[in-house]
Amino acid sequence: MYEKDGEKYFVVDGHIHFWDGSPENWKNVHGQQFIECFHDYHKALSPEEYKWPIEEFYKYSEERILHDLFEVGYVDKAIFQPTYLTDFYKNGFNTTEQDGVLAEKYPERFIVNGSFDPRDGEAGLGELERLAERYNLKGVKLYTAEWKGRSKGWSLKDDWAKRYLEKCGELGIVNIHVHKGPTIRPLNRDAFDVADVDDVASEFTDLNFIVEHVGLPRLEDFCWIGTQEPNVYGGLAVAIPFIHTRPRYFAQIIGELLYWLGEDRITFASDYAIWQPKWLIEEFVDFQIPEDMQGEYGTLTPEIKKKILGLNLAGLYDIEVPEELRLKGAHAGTGPVGSDTEPVAP
Repeated sequence: MYEKDGEKYFVVDGHIHFWDGSPENWKNVHGQQFIECFHDYHKALSPEEYKWPIEEFYKYSEERILHDLFEVGYVDKAIFQPTYLTDFYKNGFNTTEQDGVLAEKYPERFIVNGSFDPRDGEAGLGELERLAERYNLKGVKLYTAEWKGRSKGWSLKDDWAKRYLEKCGELGIVNIHVHKGPTIRPLNRDAFDVADVDDVASEFTDLNFIVEHVGLPRLEDFCWIGTQEPNVYGGLAVAIPFIHTRPRYFAQIIGELLYWLGEDRITFASDYAIWQPKWLIEEFVDFQIPEDMQGEYGTLTPEIKKKILGLNLAGLYDIEVPEELRLKGAHAGTGPVGSDTEPVAP
C-alpha cells in the first residue's frame, strides 16, 4: 500500500518476472542478446539510483524480489507473467514453474500465470491443463514473437491459437495477457503487431485481453481496437517508465488511453526487474498531465490513479481489497465503481 497526501493506494503489480538470464543458462548468442536488450531498456529509462549493473541484472535472488516489491516497493499483490524462450535459454528464461516456486511459497503475495504456444499442438493443450490444475490459473501470458525452430512467431488468429483460447475458457482462465509492444533483440517487430487482438477479442467475448505495453509503438492502432472491444485492457509495462525520462510523452500515452479506453481498463505494471515499482509508483502518484494538454486529455485524479494502480486488476483477478482502500461503494474483489465494463469473472 502506498500513502501520499492523505490518499491510500492499493497496488497490484500486473507484470513481474523471476528470470534466469545468466550466461550459464544461455543456449546460444540469442540468450545474450535478449537479456542485454532488456538491460538497455532498464538503463535508458530508470533513474540513476535505480540502475543495476548487468551482472546483477542477469539473475537475482528471492530476497531481492521480496525486498524490491513488498518491503520498499509498496506492492500488495504481484502477478508473474512467464516468458519461456526455450530456444534461447537451456532451462527457459522465466517459466511458470520458475515463478511458481515463489507463488507457492508466498501465496499471499504472488499470483502466477501460465502460458501456451499454439505451435505445440495437442501436447500443449495437455500441458495447459496440467498448469491450470497445478497453479489454479486465472491468466496466461502469450508471446507471439517467440521463436520455435524455424518459426519466428505466430498469430492469435491462427486456428490452433483459437483452440487454446477455447481451452482457456473451459478451464476458467479468463485473463489473457498478450505482449504487444516494443521488440526485444533478436525477435521480430512485426510478430508483436497488435492487430490480431481485434479478431480474438470479438470472437472470445468471455475472455479479458490485457494488452501488455499498450501496443507501443502502435498506440493508435491499439486504442482504436480497445475502444470498440470492451474486453480489451491496456497494461502499462514499458509505457509507464517514460514518466521519468519523457513525461510529456507519457502524458500523451496515458491521455490517449483515458480518452479511448477509459480509466477502468488501464492496469499498472512495473515489468520488474526491468524497472522497480517503488519509483514508478511514487512518480505516478505525483504526476499530472501538463496544463497545456489538459484541455484535450483532462487530469489524473486520485480516484483514477487508484483504479490504475490496483483496483482494476483486483477486479480482474478477484483480489480482496481492504475496505479502507476501496473506492466508496465498492466491494472486495470486484471491478471499480462506476465502470461501464464489468470484467469477466474468474
